Amino acid sequence: MTDNITAIIPAAGYSSRMKGAFKPLLPLGGMTVLERVIRLFQSVGISDIRVVAGHRAADVMPLLNSSGICGIVNEHYPEGMFSSVVAGIRSMSREIEAFFLLPTDIPLVRRSTVLNLLSAYRAGQGNILYPVFDGMRGHPPLISAKYAEAIMLWKGQGGLRAFLEQHESSASDVEVADEGILSDMDTAEDYQIVLKRYEKYDIPTIRECKALMTKIFDVEEKIWLHCQEVARVALCIGKALNATADPGLDLDLIAAASLLHDLARKEPSHAAAGASVLENMGYQAVAELVKTHIDIHIREDEPIHESEILYIADKLVQGDRVVSIEERFSEKRNRFADKPEAKAAVESRFMNALKIRQRFERQTGKDLYAILSAIEPEPGASAPCQIDN
Repeated sequence: MTDNITAIIPAAGYSSRMKGAFKPLLPLGGMTVLERVIRLFQSVGISDIRVVAGHRAADVMPLLNSSGICGIVNEHYPEGMFSSVVAGIRSMSREIEAFFLLPTDIPLVRRSTVLNLLSAYRAGQGNILYPVFDGMRGHPPLISAKYAEAIMLWKGQGGLRAFLEQHESSASDVEVADEGILSDMDTAEDYQIVLKRYEKYDIPTIRECKALMTKIFDVEEKIWLHCQEVARVALCIGKALNATADPGLDLDLIAAASLLHDLARKEPSHAAAGASVLENMGYQAVAELVKTHIDIHIREDEPIHESEILYIADKLVQGDRVVSIEERFSEKRNRFADKPEAKAAVESRFMNALKIRQRFERQTGKDLYAILSAIEPEPGASAPCQIDN
């Protein structure tokens, strides 16, 4: 339940480092930055959203009024963000149990992060919860309303950060696979970075994939090593295809799906299970590739698809070692030789791998195994298929 949870969104600052632009009203993904932050909280069922305006309040308030969002004008906004935090807290009703705090200049926080924080709070993991990515705390913290009065009375230097440091014993960290908690937008250059990242927002970054596998789902190391090698093979294949006359494969999508394809490796029907997890996180395109990495339907009348690249890359890696398709299937073909149904399934997967190899070689004019030799370069040479962290 989120009826007693508030989201406070400070949007009162001068945006003095934005070269004349006003951060809350900058466009991002077909809406303003402020609207995007509002939609984030609405997407998890939080209806009590309080936006604190100040500088250019006359421009911000009509946007809030038209969408039914509570707007508070902070007359003391020149004093800094802490004054807006206090104004937002002061406006909360007594029934509120806890509140999120997310400034408008951190607009790429993922829905899953907010849900994880809510879940941790309901589980009693702490009165002050911070999302943590790659060892670093970010936004938004979720703070118990028991601290509301003390925050409003705080006169110490350092604003809210200094106040919260006094209560570190009540704080807990919540691991999230979300680089967006660290992506602030202080300058015009930062804004351009945010815009570029948003273009691929529905694909987790390499660092987010690593966090999902090693922190959130805690997969075995051997599975993670396998997925990394599959990703390297898939990127080699994708880059070779993109170098032909008909490029267009999404290498970011290929890398993410390869790194995450065995996310649910220990579950029955692990391809479908992993795809379901990723769909729920909003990674629909990645989920579609993961869903077909075991069995695939090849459309030979269409160009090679990202899903085919993941499929064959997975069939070219045994453990964390690159092998031929024949070697990869040898053991299973022998094991199921006297089991007709299982044998047919293995043969179908084997033949699909061979078909994709043939399609690759027709399109590139290159031998697949020769391409894969680039994965392990000569000493001193650079690795063309390295996964960038």
